[in-house]
Amino acid sequence: MIAEVEFAPGKKGYLARAAASGRSPAVVQLHERYGVVQHTTDIAERLAENGYTALAPDMFSRFTGDREALALGDVGVGIRDDEALVDLDECLSYLRGLDYVDGDRIAVMGVCQTGRQPLLAAAHRDDLRCAVVFYGGIYQRDWQPDDERPTPVGEFIERLSCPVLGVFGDSDHIISVDDVLRFRRALEDSWKSYSIRIFRNAPHGWLNDTMPGRYRPEAAEAAWALLFRFLEEHLGGDGNGSRVAWEFEGDIPTGYDFSKTVRLA
Repeated sequence: MIAEVEFAPGKKGYLARAAASGRSPAVVQLHERYGVVQHTTDIAERLAENGYTALAPDMFSRFTGDREALALGDVGVGIRDDEALVDLDECLSYLRGLDYVDGDRIAVMGVCQTGRQPLLAAAHRDDLRCAVVFYGGIYQRDWQPDDERPTPVGEFIERLSCPVLGVFGDSDHIISVDDVLRFRRALEDSWKSYSIRIFRNAPHGWLNDTMPGRYRPEAAEAAWALLFRFLEEHLGGDGNGSRVAWEFEGDIPTGYDFSKTVRLA
């Protein structure tokens, strides 16, 4: 069951309670550039069906413009790092205030535009079990500072306090294979644990089954299985890992050319 909640004064989101009884691990599950739409709540419900209480906050709570245009992708909204940290702190406090959530077992997951925020959170706090990034977080702009995002993602990586799962596609028109390899190198140079996979023939947004032009069912189901294995490993145990683990898998054509990738509807 999923319901709209107010996780902080004036800030809303959707909460899907884990199907299992007792205190469950939790995931702060962040939305794509369209805001909280059906795909967002679908992900939250699937997490709940698999034993995780999921909170999907509206990271655009400060936006006062046209929500219909936002949901269609006709307008965009930036997310400032300082504001995101406030929102994520409030999400974690909210989840830890629920008597059916195990506050020591929480992950943050970002998709598309919000792929940066799990890395941001894990660099600024040490109480997350893991961070999950789906085709986001390592755009070219993320490696350079700007007014909204003054710290390059490379500096976040150096300060990460938990393992990271990175899921990408070889046909993404925004994130290149070279970007993913740069991400991998930065994680290894900083001795951070990671699991990264690049899926074959997968464009940007390929997990989203509400967008038929982008959705790739086979890759999506494999990614879900990968996600649940990762969450089980890092939210299911005691979290006291004493070793650094590196896992990389990619399926990329020999003639890969990022300039030939295209945006799909």
